[in-house]
Amino acid sequence: MITTFYPPFSFGGDGIFVQRLSSELARRGHQVDVIHCEDSYRLLARGEITETHEDHSGVVVHRLKSAFGWLSPLATQQTGYPLFKSRRIRQILKADFDVINYHNISLVGGPALLKYGSGIKLYTLHEYWLVCPTHVLFRFNRAPCVKKHCVLCSLTYTRPPQWWRYTPLLKSAVRHVDAFICPDQFTAAKHREMGLDLPIVHIPHFVPFTATQPTQLDTNDTDVRRALVGDLLEIPYFLFVGRLEKLKGLQTIIPAFRRYKRARLLIAGTGTDESYQRKLADSCDNIRFVGYQTGAKLDLLYRNAVAVIVPSINYEVAPPLVIMEGFRQHTPAIVRNLGSMPEIIEESGGGLIYTTGQELISALDKLLEDPTYRNLLGQRAYRALEEKWTPEAYLRKYLGLIHELRD
Repeated sequence: MITTFYPPFSFGGDGIFVQRLSSELARRGHQVDVIHCEDSYRLLARGEITETHEDHSGVVVHRLKSAFGWLSPLATQQTGYPLFKSRRIRQILKADFDVINYHNISLVGGPALLKYGSGIKLYTLHEYWLVCPTHVLFRFNRAPCVKKHCVLCSLTYTRPPQWWRYTPLLKSAVRHVDAFICPDQFTAAKHREMGLDLPIVHIPHFVPFTATQPTQLDTNDTDVRRALVGDLLEIPYFLFVGRLEKLKGLQTIIPAFRRYKRARLLIAGTGTDESYQRKLADSCDNIRFVGYQTGAKLDLLYRNAVAVIVPSINYEVAPPLVIMEGFRQHTPAIVRNLGSMPEIIEESGGGLIYTTGQELISALDKLLEDPTYRNLLGQRAYRALEEKWTPEAYLRKYLGLIHELRD
């Protein structure tokens, strides 16, 4: 596995997914090595690591650090080559791995990294980096991109333009990849629409079932529940989980909950837009920020929510993992009708889709007023997860693809 970010040096869901996939493969007896760039995380995080993440004993993690520090990922961003980490990466890849699975390689090596190593080469699409310098197709940090203005848009994000994008480097590099794995149909179509014709295979993401299961969370022990989440479960609530960034759309539903007093909105996460979003919710009693949550606390919040709300205003690559994590706790989702998100609701029957503010309010009312209907959607969500989005379902397709390419 080669990726820029990997826990605990990671942001968002892509690093978590790489760790989960690595662990699932290791549990089944595969030897897995992970190469990632610690310098890139430290450049962007501007802080020290406060958490630890244990990997499976069968996973070997190579955390790349350069004597040049933040200059190393900057050089890669500008040139498209792993200039200061090239020697170390080549040394690791001398092991002649059967499979090299690239993930987000933007700062660990750039497109030139696709030429390194031998064996079957896969590339998992976690973002739009191949067609978008900012990764997210969110033009000028305002709205989904429908027309390219890449240089000006990069400057809006305070990122230097990537001049290698105007050379043949990318098109020559992607030819070294045997198959691109895409977790949803929308993203595959978007890459083709934007001029990158790739051999794309659709394999949806998964979530493991090793987290706290619903039966363990269905406790009436008030002391246990209060010890985990205080008084948060005493009033019906809808749940937002994710990074507090503009493109995640939290600011679009806070005004709705300022008027909607029938239930709480609980917000689990942190991010660069947090201070602005807290101002939006200032003095509103039914909106609570609960910070970054993991483990049993987060599972309990999922399990007892009326629904998980996903209001993203950008083209998400794959339905966000928070939807599946809610499904794991028999909790339906309410998602914006944009990008890949409606796919998982249509396929599972495990939630509702909204386009307008009024449709959002109608969805809140429908689930709040009819617990039987809410539970029905939650059951559908869980059944679909068991059938389609488990590690076993993913690995059947993943290993099947590898065998097919090998043959």
